Amino acid sequence: MSHTLKVALAQISPVWLDKNKTLQKVKDAIVEAAKEGVELIVFGEALVPGYPFWLALTGGAEWNTKINKELHAHYVRNAITIEKGDLEGICKLANEHQMAIYLGIIERPQDRGAHSIYASLVYIDSQGEIQSVHRKLQPTYDERLTWSPGDGNGLKVHALKDFTVGGLNCWENWMPLPRAALYGLGENLHVAVWPGSDHNTKDITRFIARESRSFVISVSCLMTSKDFPKDTPHRELILEKAPKILANGGSCVAGPDGEWIVEPVLHKEGLIYQTLDFNRVLEERQNFDPVGHYSRPDVTQLTVNRERQTTTKFID
Repeated sequence: MSHTLKVALAQISPVWLDKNKTLQKVKDAIVEAAKEGVELIVFGEALVPGYPFWLALTGGAEWNTKINKELHAHYVRNAITIEKGDLEGICKLANEHQMAIYLGIIERPQDRGAHSIYASLVYIDSQGEIQSVHRKLQPTYDERLTWSPGDGNGLKVHALKDFTVGGLNCWENWMPLPRAALYGLGENLHVAVWPGSDHNTKDITRFIARESRSFVISVSCLMTSKDFPKDTPHRELILEKAPKILANGGSCVAGPDGEWIVEPVLHKEGLIYQTLDFNRVLEERQNFDPVGHYSRPDVTQLTVNRERQTTTKFID
């Protein structure tokens, strides 16, 4: 049955800005999904340790203020450093349950000085090996006050049974050229991760599916005003302007014809299961294939730089 794939959309909330407790929620979701025979589980954007909601609630653009410095420092301390083994427990579970994983994290990489952070989408294969770390190319609006811009190194796809899976973070799903890069690599199962809310997922999910003739999985997080832990720095100030619902979910699945398989799920925490049939990709590619028989590479081509960007290069 290599043409079918059972997936789980993990629509959960973080233990906000608490790396270790949020990682435990991720582990619990993987174990739960394993009981249902899941072969691919997807988590939302920046789930570990959470989305920087404070930026829009506490004057995040104000220059050189103590509150912004303290919240940013707290965020960086709770970010994921892959080189230090922060994801080893997740990788072990992937191998134990023979399950591939897409996980949205805030990454604190050592290759850029170890103090700047990135919204990264990590792919772990069913043997527990990290195969790609895609750093969000362009943080959106106020995200730029805390996240750094990424590079093309993570624009990669991965074989999973008959499927070829790739993924993008949030609004970079609206960027036509990164989408085209993944299509050109043979992607036919697209993963779009979001911080939450159906206003993000209700249109783009079906659009990408119809454009690419691929399955598209959109996975969002949840967040309410009750989800800010009591030990959050400046919690009361954040709550003064925070709405009751900051992220309502909206996780969903569209088929290669652009129609809903799972419509956006709102206000519900847990795992959403679906089995995908690869034959539907072949059926829909019959009349349109954006990088195959319906492309004109003699007229238009895309060049992609996948070099991991770094400030310094040393020659010894």
